[in-house]
Amino acid sequence: MAAKSADDLPEEVQGWIEQERYTEKTEFPIEMGYVLTTLSATQNGNPLYWDEKVAEELTDGPITLPTMASVWFRPHDWSPGRSEPAVALQLHFDLKDRLGLPEAVMSDNTMVFGEPIRPGDELTTTQILYSVSGLKTTKLGTGRFWDFGVRTVNQKGDLCAEERYTGFGYNRG
Repeated sequence: MAAKSADDLPEEVQGWIEQERYTEKTEFPIEMGYVLTTLSATQNGNPLYWDEKVAEELTDGPITLPTMASVWFRPHDWSPGRSEPAVALQLHFDLKDRLGLPEAVMSDNTMVFGEPIRPGDELTTTQILYSVSGLKTTKLGTGRFWDFGVRTVNQKGDLCAEERYTGFGYNRG
């Protein structure tokens, strides 16, 4: 099904719809230290993550928390060789810039899970713009809604997760 977007979008932004952008690989293989720290901080005692026998029985070995899919792509504040700061969800910031909408909020977020993410996996994400609305006026101001996703695959190309977002970029009243 083709995405429907506003006819008054700049040609550049229209060209982004349904196109893969910002394909990025994780900076390091997935490791359980991050998972255990998250489990500890949230006091999550689920034996699937703490007990190797349970993990083997239920999921053929250790997996990470499914909800951590986006954690693996949050850029570090500093990284050797990086000349400009890395930004998570770069597509969202590009839309704000190209559409002249300096303010933005996320109004919806949905995650669909596929193959579990496992320790040692090397992941790749791709950002995809699905649609951009015409101008709308809300209590926040006048702007546009956009729907986009971040697709995550493992080193075998298996879909691990897709996070879908609806953002609203706007100018204050």
